[in-house]
Amino acid sequence: MSILDIFKKKDAMADPIASVIPSELLADSSLGLEDIIAPSALKIGSKEIALGEKLVRSFFITSYPRTLSDSWFSPIINLGRVFDIAIFVHPVDTAEILKQFQKKVAGVQSTINDRAERGFVRDPKLDTAYQDLEDLRDRLQQAQEKIFDVGIYIALYGDDEEDLRKAEGEMRSILESHMVYVRPALFQQSEGFRSILPVNKDELGVNTKLNSEPLSSIFPFVSFDLTSDNGILYGINRHNASLVLFDRFSLENYNSIIFAKSGSGKSFATKLEILRSLMFDTDVIVIDPEREYEYLAEATGGRYFNVSLNSEHHINPFDLPPVGPDETPADVLRSNTINLVGLFRIMLGGLTPEEDAIIDRAITETYALKDIGTETDFSSIEPPLLSDFELVLAGMEGAGSILQKLTKFTKGSWSGFLNQPSNVDINKKFVVFSIRDMEDDLKPVAMYLVMHYIWNAVRRNLKKRLLVVDEAWIMMKSDDTASFLFSLAKRGRKYYLGLATITQDVGDFLRSPYGIPIITNSSIQVLLKQSPTAIDTLQKVFNLTDEEKYLLLEAGVGEGIFFAGLKHVAIKVIASYTEEQIITSDPSQILAIKKAKQELSMASTGN
Repeated sequence: MSILDIFKKKDAMADPIASVIPSELLADSSLGLEDIIAPSALKIGSKEIALGEKLVRSFFITSYPRTLSDSWFSPIINLGRVFDIAIFVHPVDTAEILKQFQKKVAGVQSTINDRAERGFVRDPKLDTAYQDLEDLRDRLQQAQEKIFDVGIYIALYGDDEEDLRKAEGEMRSILESHMVYVRPALFQQSEGFRSILPVNKDELGVNTKLNSEPLSSIFPFVSFDLTSDNGILYGINRHNASLVLFDRFSLENYNSIIFAKSGSGKSFATKLEILRSLMFDTDVIVIDPEREYEYLAEATGGRYFNVSLNSEHHINPFDLPPVGPDETPADVLRSNTINLVGLFRIMLGGLTPEEDAIIDRAITETYALKDIGTETDFSSIEPPLLSDFELVLAGMEGAGSILQKLTKFTKGSWSGFLNQPSNVDINKKFVVFSIRDMEDDLKPVAMYLVMHYIWNAVRRNLKKRLLVVDEAWIMMKSDDTASFLFSLAKRGRKYYLGLATITQDVGDFLRSPYGIPIITNSSIQVLLKQSPTAIDTLQKVFNLTDEEKYLLLEAGVGEGIFFAGLKHVAIKVIASYTEEQIITSDPSQILAIKKAKQELSMASTGN
């Protein structure tokens, strides 16, 4: 049965290949497969070929350096361009090549002797060439090496002349940095393109003799890897099955960001990193909007705080951090005042310029009630409460509207949340703050307040820490919360803090003026499976190729692209069975685990 007969079968539309062949082409039995897959038209020029809507230019390698480093060809193979490479390797008979070597060695030796007789200074190039030839002849005679005629042809594709020129410049700069030189197949573009096609015809015939060792460095089946000596396992490189091992604290900043649609495995990947980071003496703090990290905290002996209106855990927004060695009390007080103004702006739904000035002055006077000023050692002084701030406002002219809005936080239903002394201790390796039970209107307030408290704790005690902010789009809705998140991303390195930002709402995140700056201040970026509505935006932000774009659209759970510094690889997140039981968010798996625990408990009770 011919391929055309297969295409004509009734169930051909179930075949992905047949489904793209127009029916009118299938009806014409005179057409061959070559006619179906060939471009609509092509125009052969001296420098390139117009292939349909694309331009293609073919090149051949003309010369190599004396020695070739390992993986010198890898940057070309991993070039972010559309291109084809053909490598032709023609074995050369060893007996024949040894005869040529004998003549070549004799010629070089004769030249050396002739220069010596004339009293010329020794030529290091001739001496090196003679030594190389002798060494290679010895290895050939001992069957340790073989000689091959090698032709390497590269065809670059571009949308237009400018695009093709840029691609050529990138290729040349990479190769010439290794002293490997290429030339375009001038007036031989047709032969060059046919040599590139996967039909095993070397029509250019531009070959260079290489022995086995340098030939092995051209091995084409390689890709970038992110395997280092230190760090944690993030997953498997989908290109070459190598391990993606990386240490975020070895980069210029320690921040990361994860973009993924719901159900793509972003929380799973984050919890896996947390679990493995804990084993490397890293303290981890999580802001959890969906109560996903509770079981992980329980399993690792961490501490879990449920932040809500009825919670027994409280955080006083007027708490002050200690004064650092390179700070003054005035600096700390000023910074905390600015953060408090931002908090009140969120709490009160915005402030006019007059209200902003009133609140700023009221905060200063509230601290003064407790004898806290710019020249005070306030490390052992109990900070004021929100009710003290309300008392100060009551005596200020023009603060009536602010007091009306503030009442619900000091005397109303929300008073238990903010108007209490802090009783939260985060002196543990793993700490989780859950805001799931907090009212939606208060979630931005809660996230801002918790992060401010964490920041003060971070500045108080220098440790290697990782702060995880899940569903960060909640914070990006307000400029104040987004600005505070950005300041953590910028200043965290100074205090050995890595910020891990996770979000599924790409639109809300990037609409904020702080979205792109947070991305650029994150040395690690992870893109998992994406929705079609968000992929075009991400493609522009991360400069993704079309292939990478479709990879993200078709990725499975836990699959995506991992960026670290200047490198990126396709990754698949994997976990051991034990890790998966601890970190899974799959409802079916959680129910199965609970059922197994109940059965085990009943069995032990029965015994």
